[in-house]
Amino acid sequence: MFRFRDLLERASDELAEAISREHGKTLSDARGEIVRGMEVVEFACGIPDLLKGEHNESVGTGVDAFSIRQPLGVVAGITPFNFPAMVPLWMFPVALACGNTFILKPSERDPSASVLLGRLLHEAGLPAGVFNVIHGDREIVDGLLSHPGVAAVSFVGSTPVARHVHLEGTKHGKRVQALGGAKNHAVIMPDADLDDAVNALMGAAYGSAGERCMAISIAVAVGDDTADRLIAKLEPKVKTLRIGGYSDLNAEMGPLITGEHRSKVCSYIESGVGEGANLVVDGRSSSNLGKGFFLGGSLFDGVKPQMRIYQEEIFGPVLGIVRVPDLDAAIDLINAHTYANGTAIFTRSGSAARAFTSAIEVGMVGVNVPLPVPMAFHSFGGWRSSLFGDHHIYGREGVRFYTRLKAVTQRWPRDVQNAAEFSMPTMK
Repeated sequence: MFRFRDLLERASDELAEAISREHGKTLSDARGEIVRGMEVVEFACGIPDLLKGEHNESVGTGVDAFSIRQPLGVVAGITPFNFPAMVPLWMFPVALACGNTFILKPSERDPSASVLLGRLLHEAGLPAGVFNVIHGDREIVDGLLSHPGVAAVSFVGSTPVARHVHLEGTKHGKRVQALGGAKNHAVIMPDADLDDAVNALMGAAYGSAGERCMAISIAVAVGDDTADRLIAKLEPKVKTLRIGGYSDLNAEMGPLITGEHRSKVCSYIESGVGEGANLVVDGRSSSNLGKGFFLGGSLFDGVKPQMRIYQEEIFGPVLGIVRVPDLDAAIDLINAHTYANGTAIFTRSGSAARAFTSAIEVGMVGVNVPLPVPMAFHSFGGWRSSLFGDHHIYGREGVRFYTRLKAVTQRWPRDVQNAAEFSMPTMK
């Protein structure tokens, strides 16, 4: 694993270029996802400490008790198109370090990164057959979910598919962690550093063209004055987003993954207008779009909870502003949403931040941090319809997912044998 980490760092430019060419995201974005994936590799390098069990001496006369964590066997990972290197790296380093063999089914839209990662593992000395890449679509996914030789499946993708993966996998007796979609909110308090909040929102809403489960797609402005000032600062920045392809090193946002997905995002924009939201910036009319599946950033004001653009995950460069009177209303709004992946609050008030982090019912929370993706030694995952299964991904939760606990109680009898006991055994 240490050798793999070294090879991954050396090959990061080659890997980033492959991702950018195939997926379309900017090179800087591709490099960023490799760094976040590499953090999990570094975490896996310390796996011996994490695999330690617990030990108690003399729980009874001459009886010791201890626990050990052992691998599951063959495990599989099904990964999405939006992070073709990072998400696989969230899975297989921990799985392999825990002693499992791994089958990776990458997205058929951009599978090259997975092949490159497999090559690096081979160069690092991983034995043949321990890491495997299988290509295909839903037929392959269903095959992995039903195959009796696969003990566990990790999935990251949309909520409908995550729900299917969880139901099918558990039906066939597998351990499943299925991370689904999101509708992440950022609460902007009246006392927030507005310039800082705006810069954070720009990156969180429009970075990766909005195609990430941690994208902030709803800004909850506390008070009309906060909303008005927020929009005044956001509007010119959204209009001047630099959009370009792989060769444009200054591009801030790349294209969407397919023409079909671009049309879907445009249909959400049209739906927002039809339901009465105020389209402050229309990304469909951006003048600096190149040839390809490009779409400019869109900004809505006056978004209401009953609207489709509020309820559903758009997975595109669309940010909506919801106005609420106070922090309690913001918390109630977020807690009522079906998704509960990530959220953030921007404020200078410690008491407001503490109240928010305590009362909010969301899996990952940021305070003046727009994308609260935990470091590798913590764990990533949401609540409600954003996660199906009991375990979050990577970190200590990942170790628990890829291992099973065995409890051992042992006694080494002396010459004198105890008589048979027919009641419930107790430690004496």
